[in-house]
Amino acid sequence: MEYLVEPMKPEDWERVRAIYLEGIATGNATFEPGAPDWEKWDSNHLAEPRLVVRVKGHIAGWAALSQVSARRVYAGVTEVSIYVESRFHGQGIGDALLTALIDASEKAGLWTLQAGIFPENTASIELHKKHGFRVLGLREKVGKMTFGELKGKWRDVVLMERRSKVVGID
Repeated sequence: MEYLVEPMKPEDWERVRAIYLEGIATGNATFEPGAPDWEKWDSNHLAEPRLVVRVKGHIAGWAALSQVSARRVYAGVTEVSIYVESRFHGQGIGDALLTALIDASEKAGLWTLQAGIFPENTASIELHKKHGFRVLGLREKVGKMTFGELKGKWRDVVLMERRSKVVGID
């Protein structure tokens, strides 16, 4: 399959939001019950890198980073968000996104990427492992679902981390 990884633009938001909502509906992507408006999403994610994958002009997936702390000492530590439209699962889109996101994050001077993933989302865990993320541990009953079929259920989260071998190595 031919695809193009490129920077996300504000006009991509509606497709990005639709893919995010599809992920939310699975119950295994996030604790968030819905997608925010553009302004809220934009303010919660780093301006760069933000990436989309286009297949024949159609956005098939996206990835972005958010700060884990406002403290200066953690300026190079970010959390990964990566979502792929379900009809493109298993076709290398997530792999392409995460490869490009890691490269762009290192060019931006970021030294640690972290991800919190529900244990049930084994495909995402394996994707992250493939790209050098290691499991730090399991955060047991870290949050309770507030929507859907799992509403009221406590959920565990696998905490994963990837430390750059080229940034912050001094």
